Amino acid sequence: MQVQVHTNDKIQGGESLAQWVQQEVATRLARFKETITRVEVYFSDSDGAAKSGAQDKRCVVEARPAGRQPVAANAEAPKVAEALTAALDKLVRGLEADQGRARDKNNRETIRDGEQPL
Repeated sequence: MQVQVHTNDKIQGGESLAQWVQQEVATRLARFKETITRVEVYFSDSDGAAKSGAQDKRCVVEARPAGRQPVAANAEAPKVAEALTAALDKLVRGLEADQGRARDKNNRETIRDGEQPL
């Protein structure tokens, strides 16, 4: 599973932030590692360095399961770590739902394969 971290120019952290995010994503999404090919994490700060506080850090996490449509989640929080944690919680629920749609009640693959109709 490849993890890519993107930030806008108002988020600081550089390589240390990227390494921490990669570890968090690998830990939280470990049970999906066989099905997910890539995870992209986007951080942004709406207020910049001038202000801090109420829900100004935003995190968007997008997972790309092999052979299926991407699953994304986002969260806003006062701190980058809180935004990432909340977004990953939402992403896990989304991935569980996506896997549930891909299987029938007997845990077999369904005829739905994620392809778009013509």
